[in-house]
Amino acid sequence: MCNKGTILILDQFTTRLLSSCCKMSNLMSEGITIVEDLHKNREPVPEMKAIYFMRPTAECIDKFIDDFKPKPKYKAAFVFFTDYCPDDLFDKMKKNCAKHIKVCKEINISFLPLEAQVFTCENTEAFKSLYSPNSKDRDQTLETIANQIVTLCATLDEYPGVRYKKYSQDSANGNKLAELVDNKLARHYELDDNSKKKGKTPALLLIVDRALDPVSPVLHELTYQAMAYDLIPIKDNTYEYDTDGSKKEALLNEEDELWVKLRHMHIAEVTGQIPKLVKEISASRDEKKQADGKITIGGLSQVMKKMPGFRKQKTVHISLAEDLMNHYQKNVEKLCKAEQDLAVGADADGQKVKDPMRTLLPVLLHPHDTTDKIRAVLLYIFSLNGTTAENLNKLIQHVKIEEESGYILNWKHLGVPILSTPSMFSFRKPSRRDRSDQETYNVSRWTPVIKDIMEDAVENKLDVKDWPYQSECPSAWNGSRAVSARQKHKGSSPDDLRSGSRLIVFVLGGVSYSEMRCAYEVTHANKSCEVIIGSTHILTPRGLLEDIYNLGKQPMESFNIEDKP
Repeated sequence: MCNKGTILILDQFTTRLLSSCCKMSNLMSEGITIVEDLHKNREPVPEMKAIYFMRPTAECIDKFIDDFKPKPKYKAAFVFFTDYCPDDLFDKMKKNCAKHIKVCKEINISFLPLEAQVFTCENTEAFKSLYSPNSKDRDQTLETIANQIVTLCATLDEYPGVRYKKYSQDSANGNKLAELVDNKLARHYELDDNSKKKGKTPALLLIVDRALDPVSPVLHELTYQAMAYDLIPIKDNTYEYDTDGSKKEALLNEEDELWVKLRHMHIAEVTGQIPKLVKEISASRDEKKQADGKITIGGLSQVMKKMPGFRKQKTVHISLAEDLMNHYQKNVEKLCKAEQDLAVGADADGQKVKDPMRTLLPVLLHPHDTTDKIRAVLLYIFSLNGTTAENLNKLIQHVKIEEESGYILNWKHLGVPILSTPSMFSFRKPSRRDRSDQETYNVSRWTPVIKDIMEDAVENKLDVKDWPYQSECPSAWNGSRAVSARQKHKGSSPDDLRSGSRLIVFVLGGVSYSEMRCAYEVTHANKSCEVIIGSTHILTPRGLLEDIYNLGKQPMESFNIEDKP
């Protein structure tokens, strides 16, 4: 199909999807010579064939039809949808363009693979649709997300059991999504190519709501990746830095081996690890070359060509680490002790925090910026499971956000208690694992709740009352493919992991970088079970606060926290 002179036409989502997993050179090797944006004006090229890779939305279908009416822009169309195309849209396309369409397929990949174990639905608008009291498209949003999760499972060839976190509040997004996903998976796997029903695979899908852990995305996290996306203005994974007096850019992604090895390290370790990791990566590349055979002149040439890029990676990460340490020493260090004490409920010596207000006051009295004060106030409120109306008003006045109190008050729309209630049982915090023997830094004592959940799932310890089954998993699956700690498991390579079971965790309402890290940590600790984590979108603390604030507002009324002095 991809003969010389084929055009590839993408929408915004599929552009990001392809960019995450292949390069232009890969496309050219398959016969693609031009890549175009579906939503931009394009010159007709009637002698060329066009491949359309797009989401099955009304907007995309209308743009496609415009390309062939009244006069076709291309010789023929080969249409590939990311997932199921609704009948009405398919019929509309067929009615208007049937004679021009040579192929039309649904390829089941409407999610974005961000990292080796992280995916996203790339839907930042879902937050408002799911949690706004004025939302009119909550059900449609859940339907779309369910379709996206099904395409993930189909791509992984998994038919998982489904469980969800049960809440006592009226909000039942997780329950509804679990039911939708389970029904759609059943329909998808009703018949396989051999006309036999596909059985359940050794996989579990856990559906979690953002309300499970409001603390993790608000804290100042001090591991490299999470800290970078919190404190540095990184857009589209691009870090801007100065070198020799000129501005340069670097892409922080899976292609950068140094980034992959550094991203989950504590900032205190990063600078010292960079030279060591550079040597390790260089040595492993040399070993690979030797394993592939003798190094030829051509092979040596390729190694030499890669050296400047590798030196650039080293420069990038020394610069980024220095940037982060400057932020830490200037401001963040003063915040961390208070934040950790409020989040954990105890100080670094293990003494219980008896008066959270005494912990909060130094932050409020110091000239920190408004965002940092809001974050500290939220951690104070979360630590108490809500505070009194009188106390809340005083805090809002102290931070001087009387006109923007939604940054704090709107958390109630997620089911997170902001005002204390007479009932002690209205909101119960999850019990936490004891990790006192694992602590290494006093300023990083908090562990995301999702890590406890992952470990409990792997060890088959999730309480059925709190985590009901939407559908049963195979009885033999215990989260580690029946390989317990009593048995040795040699494999730790990606191939070995794929041969084991999978735990897929989906977080409604956004996932933080610290929670993403947990998927890798639990996988590493239990090598027979691969943990994959995904969400509607990826959170940064500032981005989440803006999302929270805008829940109670109309689009024109949105306020950016960075406008506040």
